[in-house]
Amino acid sequence: MTPSEYRAAKREKRIRELAKKELKEKRKAIKREKAKNRSAQGSFLRTFIIAFIMFTVILTPASMVLDNFLETNPFLEEGEEEVVFNVMVDPHSPFFKDFSDSERVNILILGVNSGLTDTIMLGSFDPASKHVDIISIPRDTYYARKGYNEPAQKKINAAYRKEPENTANAVSDILLGMPINYYAVIEYDDIEKIVDTIGGVPMYIEKNMKYSDPKDDPPLYINIKAGQQVLDGEDSVKFLRFRKGYTEGDIGRVKAQQVWMENALSQAIDYGILKVAKVAFKEVDSNITYKAMLSLGTKALGVKSEKISTYMLPFTPDPNAPFYVYPKSDEIEEMVRTIYSIQPDPEDEDDRENPVSKKKN
Repeated sequence: MTPSEYRAAKREKRIRELAKKELKEKRKAIKREKAKNRSAQGSFLRTFIIAFIMFTVILTPASMVLDNFLETNPFLEEGEEEVVFNVMVDPHSPFFKDFSDSERVNILILGVNSGLTDTIMLGSFDPASKHVDIISIPRDTYYARKGYNEPAQKKINAAYRKEPENTANAVSDILLGMPINYYAVIEYDDIEKIVDTIGGVPMYIEKNMKYSDPKDDPPLYINIKAGQQVLDGEDSVKFLRFRKGYTEGDIGRVKAQQVWMENALSQAIDYGILKVAKVAFKEVDSNITYKAMLSLGTKALGVKSEKISTYMLPFTPDPNAPFYVYPKSDEIEEMVRTIYSIQPDPEDEDDRENPVSKKKN
């Protein structure tokens, strides 16, 4: 080997060594960054998602063990029995085929106070369009049940009796057999912690909200000033519990809750759904499993706040005590058609347009 060839070989070796060293440093930097990110995220759910992907990719024989784990309920405390909803669609529903064919996931959201459902909402998520529809059910909605004959017992908020399935059945009946897949029971303390986690909920308060009731459970003292502001957890709970100052009574309260819910969802989306889920694991009572949450969380990625629509259950109010609100079946049918994008039956359209000719025939 000539001196020039020796020098060239030496330079080439040195270049390879430097390249190898640089690659090694890059790998170390990537590992440090990954460790930093894992520490910063600190979320069990994110770690779980990564583990799930790894298991899926390598097709581990332990998939049966993983599958059993995915079916566990993160909200269930030791010793508690899990509530499993029967999500078979009512064959008598006018929308049996549409409900059966739909990929929508329906979640019943219950705000509970003193054994009654103070707030009843149904969240319906369409994975294909990434659209969320929220239906509010007034707590005074008339819902008669066999064996419950007292006036107060004929309101839908009395159906709960510490069993979310009771309210789920009632809501499904009123919504013409709409299936309910999951439930989430939220108490006031839960809302306060979740709202504080997302940094509060921006709201415009139209007028001063002032009210006190030391005998309520828990005692209620409300003093929220009018104007644009961010409600923290404590004030959000007070806002949701406020019911005396609305000109439309409980209906006005439900409308205000809908606005709060829209703003809270937008704030949660901006903050990060997975971070909110971490708090919900600890605070909310639900029958959603890890597998369902993983599926929903993955499909919900990319949901925009403008793709959230709110509805009020169509009703006719009774101005006399006990102030029932009676569901309006025809308008509920139209609402369900809108949410599920169901086209009207041509024969039904003809019947509505030509009722006299139908009688003649």
